[in-house]
Amino acid sequence: MRAAYFVEPDADRPAEAIRVGDIDPAEPPPGWVEVDVRAGALNMHDIWALRGATRGAGTRPHVIGSDAAGSCEGRDVVVYPVVPREPDGKVVEHATLLPDAGHGVLAERVAVPAGHLVPKPGHLSWSEAACLPTAWLTAYRMLFTKARVEPGHVVLVQGAGGGVATAAIGLATAAGATVVVTSRSPEKRERALALGAAAAIDSGARVPQLADVVVETVGPATFEHSTRSTRAGGTIVVCGGTSGFAAQLDLARLFAREITVHGSTMGTLAEFEALVAFVAAHRVRPAVDSTADLAGVGAQAARMLAGTAFGKLCVSLS
Repeated sequence: MRAAYFVEPDADRPAEAIRVGDIDPAEPPPGWVEVDVRAGALNMHDIWALRGATRGAGTRPHVIGSDAAGSCEGRDVVVYPVVPREPDGKVVEHATLLPDAGHGVLAERVAVPAGHLVPKPGHLSWSEAACLPTAWLTAYRMLFTKARVEPGHVVLVQGAGGGVATAAIGLATAAGATVVVTSRSPEKRERALALGAAAAIDSGARVPQLADVVVETVGPATFEHSTRSTRAGGTIVVCGGTSGFAAQLDLARLFAREITVHGSTMGTLAEFEALVAFVAAHRVRPAVDSTADLAGVGAQAARMLAGTAFGKLCVSLS
């Protein structure tokens, strides 16, 4: 079967480590089923894997990708992208993605746990459905499990164009929150408004209203602004750091305003089922930047690295 994979990581040129070609499929473990993949999507996690910075299974070739939608035994499904595992006190049980265990999904056919298939919402295209497993699940957990967003809340989303950021805009808006986004790009600010954001401001600019919840994916470049922009008793939820992982923290503002900071990663199977049901009920459509065929995975990865994408970078395998 054809797949996108790497043999050796490349820390300096991760997109150039990608290979596309025929590989022998692995034997499915007991209790796993095969899915004919129709579409997938890339995430920053794939870039880190290509750089050699993630926990891998040591398999070669190493198929990339954790996002997939496809068909299994006559059903159209979306794949929950997490490997079943027991908690060890160091990494939460829902944090290990399929490719980290040697089961990447950017391939024509993949094996996944039988209980990890959720019916695909009928209003979504294959590419839109493939956006849900990683970025959208991450945003859902941040908003509704960690921050408990409610109608009328003000949600600040740092960085308008990424997969988690665009997911947070769509989900929070559908839930009745008022969304404010930041971006250095005027074009991305305009596109965020088109997704339903109530306001879009330049990065670091004064917010129209202090936020109940801040969705933080950028890290050091925006974290000080996030604390300045959070109301007393508000919440900042952090799921990554595209600008780095060492941010300065104003402790005086943190304790004076009693701001809660949550770390958040991926989500549980129950949350994934709730996310897909929410998307179906509200007919939310993920923002797709572009869709390439399998041969174009390297170009999609390069676009992610350049930071020019708005929404998810998808791959068609149908």
